[in-house]
Amino acid sequence: MTLPFSLFLALKYLKPKRTFLSVVTVLATLGVLLGVAVLVIVLSVMTGFDEMWRDKILDFNAHITVSVAGGLGEEEDSLCEQLEAVPGVTAAAPFLQSLMFIQKPNGQVETPLIRGVDPDREAHVSRIPQSITAGEFSLADGAVVIGRDLARRLGVDVGDTITAYSPATFLDQNEIRLPVEMTVAGIFEIGMWEFDMGYVLASLWDARDFCGGTGLEAIQVLTQDPYAADEVAAEIRHRLGVGVHVTTWMEQNQQIFAALRVEKNMMFFLLIFITIVAAFSITNTLITVTVQKTREIGLLRSLGFSAGAVMRVFFWQGWIQGVLGTLLGIGTGLLALHYRNNLLHFLNDRCGMQLLPAELYHLAELPAHTLPGDVALVAVLVLVICTLAAVIPARQAAKLDPVRALRYE
Repeated sequence: MTLPFSLFLALKYLKPKRTFLSVVTVLATLGVLLGVAVLVIVLSVMTGFDEMWRDKILDFNAHITVSVAGGLGEEEDSLCEQLEAVPGVTAAAPFLQSLMFIQKPNGQVETPLIRGVDPDREAHVSRIPQSITAGEFSLADGAVVIGRDLARRLGVDVGDTITAYSPATFLDQNEIRLPVEMTVAGIFEIGMWEFDMGYVLASLWDARDFCGGTGLEAIQVLTQDPYAADEVAAEIRHRLGVGVHVTTWMEQNQQIFAALRVEKNMMFFLLIFITIVAAFSITNTLITVTVQKTREIGLLRSLGFSAGAVMRVFFWQGWIQGVLGTLLGIGTGLLALHYRNNLLHFLNDRCGMQLLPAELYHLAELPAHTLPGDVALVAVLVLVICTLAAVIPARQAAKLDPVRALRYE
């Protein structure tokens, strides 16, 4: 197979030599390589975090929340039965949620949420009973289950008691409510600080007595497919009619997901800008080549080479650097992602660097998920940038006057 002469000449100019120009060419390619690798790594990690947060949210909460104006009253059982009859619904369970105040031995106060649940139904709508790390999921006789971080903050363990105050104490000045002693029967760990720090689980009936009519009463609904919750929610609204407020887990956590999307997009555009800077080092390289090969360009033009043929030589040279840097960058990024946790453990054990503190992120491993669409987008954008970076010096080489080029010293 015979290569086009312009491509052959471009490859000849790229052939490694012990010259300053060869070093600059390698550095330009390495700049593209690093830019692409970092882009692939960052996008994969951000996607991994997004999926991880979704999983943790679904571990704690059901997929749909249904509340009725005026509270559930005595209709909670019949309402659960109606909801379980909706296509796509697998289970439903009532709950109550309200603020509570817990006094620490030093007098300080923590303000988590108390969530009253039906112990028999809770396992059907959430994974909290399966997330117990100490003790057991027992809510009988005034026992509670609390998050791991809250237990550490309070300095309590299984079997200890906590002193809790109801918000009704401060709302009704005509009624004196004494603090309630609650026994910690179990400790759960979801792996998300908002849940592990912010919740105390009690039985639905104990929570109602404790809250004294305050708080939100609603029903959690588990669906067969969490990502089809919008369709199921629409059917619930249609069946139950006016007076029922229905929200999906995506609507309740839209701020978290929006923040993750914004952060991913900001990182993407910032790294693309850095890649543009790296890619335009190809421009500097090709301009240098144009200056050093001025007499050769003049000779080619005098032998009958058209301006377009000369332009293609330098265009091919820049494009080959871009393709090589992009392919090697994708490979380097995927390799780094494969061994990302080994690198984290090495930095932690040997260098004492904790990039993801366990007490903050609750992560034993760095989440990452590489989407083919992200890799393709990075490859296409970087190749376009490298192509544009090669156009300027290629046009400059094509415009050289043959006579003046041959006289160039």
